[in-house]
Amino acid sequence: MISTATATMSLERERDTTVSEKLQALGAVMTRYGLVVVFAWIGAMKFSAYEANGIQPLVTNSPLMSWLYNIFSVQAFSNWLGVLEIAIAVMIAARPISRQISAAGSALAAVLFLGTLSFMLSTPPVWEGTLGGFPALSVAPGQFLLKDLALLGASIWTLGEALAGRRHDR
Repeated sequence: MISTATATMSLERERDTTVSEKLQALGAVMTRYGLVVVFAWIGAMKFSAYEANGIQPLVTNSPLMSWLYNIFSVQAFSNWLGVLEIAIAVMIAARPISRQISAAGSALAAVLFLGTLSFMLSTPPVWEGTLGGFPALSVAPGQFLLKDLALLGASIWTLGEALAGRRHDR
């Protein structure tokens, strides 16, 4: 009877491990290719006047990036950013072909998300004044920018995974 209970527990642990491994593999694929979709989609939107005008207040108020409008027009900068974001998407997606290219794309993604997170410190009205300011976030741009924290984490994870050279079933 003890051996039957031990065998049952062993099978349950094995089944739990298999489910856990399958969920982790699915999560890895969703993290990588979800990041690809985000970059490709938002990058493609950068070519529209709507998106170029939408990011203008973020860039204008940034001490790190406002100088770019001295070099580029609002639309030209947005177009350049769109090309960069689409290139990052392609690089991250290249993981089955080249872990080095994917790692470079993930590193660029992380740098880009650090830049967008810096807007939380420079763009009014990130902090919702009617709720007392910090830590209450406005819907836009506050909550809009906060999601970049999770995307930064995804970028760092895909960078680490690519550098480690591990292969996941796709």
